[in-house]
Amino acid sequence: MLLCSEEIAFIMKFSSKLIEDAVDAFSQLPSVGKKSALRLVLHMIKRDKHFTDEFTQAISNLRHQIKECTVCHNLSDDDICNICKDPHRVKTTLCVVESIRDVMAIEETGQFSGKYHVLGGVISPLEGIGLDELNIETLVDRVRKENIEELIMAISPTIDGDTTIYYITKKVEDLQVKVTTLARGISFGGELEYADGLTLGRSITSRMPYQVNADL
Repeated sequence: MLLCSEEIAFIMKFSSKLIEDAVDAFSQLPSVGKKSALRLVLHMIKRDKHFTDEFTQAISNLRHQIKECTVCHNLSDDDICNICKDPHRVKTTLCVVESIRDVMAIEETGQFSGKYHVLGGVISPLEGIGLDELNIETLVDRVRKENIEELIMAISPTIDGDTTIYYITKKVEDLQVKVTTLARGISFGGELEYADGLTLGRSITSRMPYQVNADL
C-alpha cells in the first residue's frame, strides 16, 4: 500500500497501543491526517474523563439515533424534522436542494421561510447516479398532495444540476406549480454549500422563473 507524504513523514512507534488505535480512528475522518489525529488524541487524554464520556456518548447517540425525515429527507431526531413541523413556515413553497449541507447553508442566510426537499444528489450518469437514487418521485408526490405553489431549484449551477432541474420541471409541468431558480450570483460550476452567505441569500430573494432550455 502506498503512503501519502504526510504518513511517510510521520511513521513512528507509539508507546501505547491505545494511543495508536485512537490515532488510527481519528485519522479516518475527512481532512484529518496522522499529526492532526495525534493532537486530538493527546487533547482528549488531557481532558477529564467526564468530558471524554460525554464526547463518545454524543457520537454514539448521533450514529444510532439520527433519522431521515420521512417528508423532506433532511436529517432529524424524529421521523419528521423540526423544519417540516414548524407551523410558521410557508407551506406552499419548497426549496429543492441536493444535500443536507445545502439546507444548513440556506438556513444560515435567514432569507428563506418555506420548507425544503432534499434530493440526495443530482442526475449524474458518469458517477452512476440515476433517477432511482434521487428523491424525485417523493418531490412530485409532495407537489400533488401539499398544494405547493412554488419550487425553488436551489441546485448547484453545473451541467448535472441543470439537467436535474430540467427533468424535475418536466415532471411537474402539468401540476400548475411555479418553478424558479437561484439568481446567477452563484457562479456556474460552483457548489452551493461553498457560496458565501450574502451571495446565497441574495440569490434566493432574487430568484427568477426557470426557462426550459430546448437543447437539454
